[in-house]
Amino acid sequence: MNIFKNLKSDLPASIVVFFVALPLCLGIALASGAPLFSGLIAGIVGGILVGILSGSQIGVSGPAAGLAAIVLTAIGSLGGFENFLLAVVLGGVIQMIFGFLKAGIIGYYFPSSVIKGMLTGIGIIIILKQIPYFFGYDASKQADLMFFQVEGDTFFSGILNAINGISLGPTIIAVVALVILLLWSSVLSKKAKIFTLIQGPLVAVVFGVLYFIFTKDSQVFGITQQHLVSVPVPDSFDMFLGQFSTPNFSGITNPAIWVTAFTIALVASLETLLCVEATDKLDPQKRVTPTNKELLAQGAGNIVSGLIGGLPVTQVIVRSSANIQSGGKTKLSAIVHGFLLLISVVSIPTLLNKIPLSVLASILLIVGYKLAKPSLFKKMYTLGWKQFLPFTITVLGIVFTDLLVGIAMGLMVGIVVILIKSYQNSHFLHMEDKSNGSVTVKMTLAEEVTFFNKGAILKELDALPEDSRLELDVTKTRYLDNDIIEILEDFQEKAKTRNIFIKLISERGIVENPKSFIDFFTLRPKIK
Repeated sequence: MNIFKNLKSDLPASIVVFFVALPLCLGIALASGAPLFSGLIAGIVGGILVGILSGSQIGVSGPAAGLAAIVLTAIGSLGGFENFLLAVVLGGVIQMIFGFLKAGIIGYYFPSSVIKGMLTGIGIIIILKQIPYFFGYDASKQADLMFFQVEGDTFFSGILNAINGISLGPTIIAVVALVILLLWSSVLSKKAKIFTLIQGPLVAVVFGVLYFIFTKDSQVFGITQQHLVSVPVPDSFDMFLGQFSTPNFSGITNPAIWVTAFTIALVASLETLLCVEATDKLDPQKRVTPTNKELLAQGAGNIVSGLIGGLPVTQVIVRSSANIQSGGKTKLSAIVHGFLLLISVVSIPTLLNKIPLSVLASILLIVGYKLAKPSLFKKMYTLGWKQFLPFTITVLGIVFTDLLVGIAMGLMVGIVVILIKSYQNSHFLHMEDKSNGSVTVKMTLAEEVTFFNKGAILKELDALPEDSRLELDVTKTRYLDNDIIEILEDFQEKAKTRNIFIKLISERGIVENPKSFIDFFTLRPKIK
């Protein structure tokens, strides 16, 4: 496959991801109590190395906010940043072992409602966190995604403080940037091709830099240094190299370092697998990421990041969703964004430090809204309480606690819902008929089919040969989880490209190549 054939889509998307990733890399390092440069290292490694090794076409990796609390605690308890870097390297080795042991299948056992709740919760957090920056109020840290802040404030108190402490300069350019972004996506991009080649976020950033330059001497409309991006500016090449750190390998026998390494590997792997599941759902082409390969790629990334002084990396939903929403098609966008980070910190750190944070906040507000659209809540409600309850609990848990706790809460509610609904284990059977030289696969779904069967069904569908026939029998099925319906809906698109004929057999009759599984099962009375 020619990786450059989608360059006209991937290059603009990489620029957007770059502008999203830059402040997050710095903010996560700040929230982690680590050198700011370590966040940039992780972003560069996550973009270039993990981007090359990963099997995901639209996922973007870098330092993760979900690990910030673990990093902050570990640096203090392990006796220094160099000891922590050793834990990062060892964590990467453990992740690669997870990949070789094929532990990536764990990601398939999270229900769709929880994944959507995770995306929505993160979208709400992004919106809430960017409001203070939008108005030029900077008392909160960009990467701290906790509802209850270290300084005793909350998201909402930060927003109220922002409204009471508006800075005119940052607010003006933030509003202008937001108008540019909205006009670009909804009006201008449909008028001429030039507006699809040059992306709105890039134009908004350029306007922000120009605004800062022309108003920097104004007491009323100017933007102060604390409202700008802050990238380290080395005075010489030696000073640049001096920003890199190496692990303290003499501490390899320290049990505490191994405990931290295993914790990093476990949490980073879980966050990555959840992000993979989420980005695959957002992917317009419905491609499936090989999860074991992803664990190997993330492990290699953490080994290299730890060796040169970087924070641990995971696949990150904020950057991945920004990539998808900006039209990224292949992994080239993630790789190019990594090179842009590298080039920028080496060649133009002074120029980057002229970008207003409020402009970046405008970009992230759009990203957050696309993740947490009000229409999604309505859609989940119409799917019934079995989908809406885990979805809502996950959203609330993530917003009011943290990412992993919120996911765990949603998962527990989802399991309880399934246990209430299911009285026996779900299963499905299939057999192959190779008579007359053609392959016909007959698949009979059981009476109860839940998200526990996602991995097995997905594996069987992906294994179907081209030019074959699938006879799907649901005559005995009384409960079909929404996750399975979504898998069938996604497979329907793949079947067209692989020339697979689908025959759906139900109590309502036989349907050949159904137009929509979602419509069919929604209308079927016996499947709730």
